[in-house]
Amino acid sequence: MTFSLLGRCQRTGRFGIALTSSSPAVPSRCAYVATGVGVATTQNVTDPRLGPALLDALREGRDAAAAVEAVVAAAPNVEYRQLAVVDGEGRSAAHSGTESLGINGDRPGAGCVAAGNLLASLAVLEAAVASFEAGDPEAELEERLLLGLEAGIELGGEAGPVHSAGLLASGSGEAEWPITNLRVDFDPDGGPVAELRRLWSVWEPQRDDYVVRALDPSGAPAYGVPGDPAE
Repeated sequence: MTFSLLGRCQRTGRFGIALTSSSPAVPSRCAYVATGVGVATTQNVTDPRLGPALLDALREGRDAAAAVEAVVAAAPNVEYRQLAVVDGEGRSAAHSGTESLGINGDRPGAGCVAAGNLLASLAVLEAAVASFEAGDPEAELEERLLLGLEAGIELGGEAGPVHSAGLLASGSGEAEWPITNLRVDFDPDGGPVAELRRLWSVWEPQRDDYVVRALDPSGAPAYGVPGDPAE
């Protein structure tokens, strides 16, 4: 019950994922990223253990295809699982088990991969990948992922209404944590991707300031709240 787009920014080496689902709180179970390592998703009838397992396989030196192969070989009930991963070189791989729900599949692209189940059509995945590949390489990774997700939604997205969405992206260099982690856990009106877009518009101008606050507090910008010293 999930549609996702994973990607790597060739310019910065950052990794990220944008995803949406009819289920609540989809990012909490399905989205995983590690700075300098890669990005992974575990979805469909989700086993949240498999996302970290994919990243661990990358850390052990496997490429994307070998990481998926290793996790699929070891995981129980793998026929119910849908997995996707992008590694440190931008290579991608995916697995859609035989028990994946509805119209389902995965599509690799240049530095990206899309995967989904209970889709309106497989054209959803193709639109997401095409959007990412055609995106401005100077644009922020989060923006390219969100545009890809929106392109898939425009072609029908999931067969039914979606209720949750998320945007997760790694940092780079000393910023070894996800510097973007935006979530819409449940929108009863079926508009979580639009709300995710609004959250990104709020977060983007401030994102790098929060990195500075972590790495160099004395040089950090003011918070802009009552009681905070003027810059």
